[in-house]
Amino acid sequence: MADSAALSDAPGGSPDSLQAYFERAGLQVDGVCETLSRHVLEWRHAAAMLEDLTPQEADILGKLMPRVRARAGQVLIREGEVGDWMLLLLAGTVDVVKTAQGGSVSRLAVIKQGAAVGEMSMLDSAPRYATCVAIDEVQAGVLTRSVIARLIQEHPAIGAK
Repeated sequence: MADSAALSDAPGGSPDSLQAYFERAGLQVDGVCETLSRHVLEWRHAAAMLEDLTPQEADILGKLMPRVRARAGQVLIREGEVGDWMLLLLAGTVDVVKTAQGGSVSRLAVIKQGAAVGEMSMLDSAPRYATCVAIDEVQAGVLTRSVIARLIQEHPAIGAK
């Protein structure tokens, strides 16, 4: 199970509520992103979030990020919901779609590993702009506001990056 401090910025405010949110969505939380450093060199230019981190700094961040898994067709982020968290795609492909007022669905993007999703809602507390659906099996790291605050306090150099 993930570090409870990493899940403490969840909707509802308790350490278990983010995990409960993922469970209701059918997503599996299975530990933390301990070896995030293995992705740093591979994604240096594709993942702006990791771009300036050393491998050691990436692993410090990764130990604070719960890892979730989704099967093809599962919703990772739902349009209109508010969330204090974002996802960093570790593996898999995600369809980003927007539903119009009449109910028609438009594809905005297809994103792959290294991409971040949900960061705007995490930062500004506005409702999610689009829905993100796993096209194939997806693994993602979860970054919460509380983890960012913790990084700034405990590891200011990483938090600044």
